[in-house]
Formats: sequence, C-alpha cells, structure tokens
Amino acid sequence: MSATSLSPQTLNQPIQMSIQQTIGGAIDDLMASLPSPERLSPDQQRAIISRYTAVLEGNFIYWMTGAYLAVSSEQARRKILENLLEEVRDSHPRMLRKFSLAAHAIPTDSDAMAIDRDLTNVRLFVGKLSGVRIVVMMAFFEGFIQKFMAYLAELAAAQGSAEFEYTDVHGICDITHTQELFNALAEEMELNPPEPGADLFEGVDLLRTLMQTVIDPAPVKNWVQPIC
Repeated sequence: MSATSLSPQTLNQPIQMSIQQTIGGAIDDLMASLPSPERLSPDQQRAIISRYTAVLEGNFIYWMTGAYLAVSSEQARRKILENLLEEVRDSHPRMLRKFSLAAHAIPTDSDAMAIDRDLTNVRLFVGKLSGVRIVVMMAFFEGFIQKFMAYLAELAAAQGSAEFEYTDVHGICDITHTQELFNALAEEMELNPPEPGADLFEGVDLLRTLMQTVIDPAPVKNWVQPIC
C-alpha cells in the first residue's frame, strides 16, 4: 500500500479522510482473512494467542512511546500521552499476561521466533521517528485491535478460559483511541509533514504483515486472500 494507491475519488477529499478510509479498508480485509476458530486445532488456537502476546506484551508501550517522541502537534502528543498513561496506570501488560495464562498460551521460544523478523521490522520503522507515519500506523493498529478482540476472546474460550478483562477493556477503549488518533492527524500533518515522497502507509504495511504472521506464520501469505 502506498500514498499513490488512493483512488482519484479519494484524493478529492481531505487527506486525513483519505487515510482513514484506506486504513478502514485494510482493517476490514485483514479481519475477513481470519480463519474460523472452530476450524483451528487447539494447538493452532493457542499459538495465535501466544504469538499475539509475544508481540503486544513488550512492544505496544514502546510503539506508543516512539509515537510520542516523534510527533510535534499538541493534540497528538496529548492523546498519545493519555493512551500511555492508561496503559501504565491500569497495567495493560498485566491484563494480557493474565489473559494468556488463563488460556494456557504463554509464549514459547518457537512463538517468539515465528514473529521475530516482522516484529523487528516494525521496531526499526518506529525508530525512524516519522511522526505522521507512526500516527497512521497506530491508528490502524488501534482500529484493528478493537475489532480483533472478540475473535481473540473466542479463541481463549475455546481453550477453556473465562478470563476476558483484557479483551473486554480493549474492545471498548480502542474505539475512542482510534478516533482520537485520526482527529490528531490533520494537525500533525500541518505542523510536522513527512518528507516528500514518503509512503504514508509503510508502517501500516509492516504492522499488517506482523499481524498476518500472528495469525499464520507460513512463509508466504497474501493479505487479501482468506486463510483457510
């Protein structure tokens, strides 16, 4: 996905709306590719939860911290700081750890290795500290996570878990977080525009690839094709 992939009709709209619509389509396509939980073996169900935990538990706060360091606009910094405060104050990594423990899905070495390359690519992207592009990436991720929570909870229930604090909280709060990031995007684009020719969706592509690997670590995947 690149900035030039936007259709002429989309380009006639304000750029932040174009970005929001493009991200919404990417989220919907990724959600449509998810395999039905009942078609997965218990080990496959566990592995998805484990790989997700290996990605989120030690990285989400790092990504958001990178976003805070990269942005220039007051609105973006305020909204990202509010998100970070909530993550730390309410100990969201603890919620995720409890969720994984209850589903018998604490990450193994093989789970961590399965996502290592794609996770490294996202970390390196965040390290570029490109404010607008990180905000675009995190808006995509918050939007995806909000929709993914019901699916993740279904996987955990199939593993015999009754611990859903993490999925319940993120299924609600990430709706607000996503919209707040989109609201901050216009101001950030005016004050801190990306370099000419920069791909606004580079982070989205990298993070989408990482989430595909969480779902299915097969070496060759096409994000528009359903996983069977």
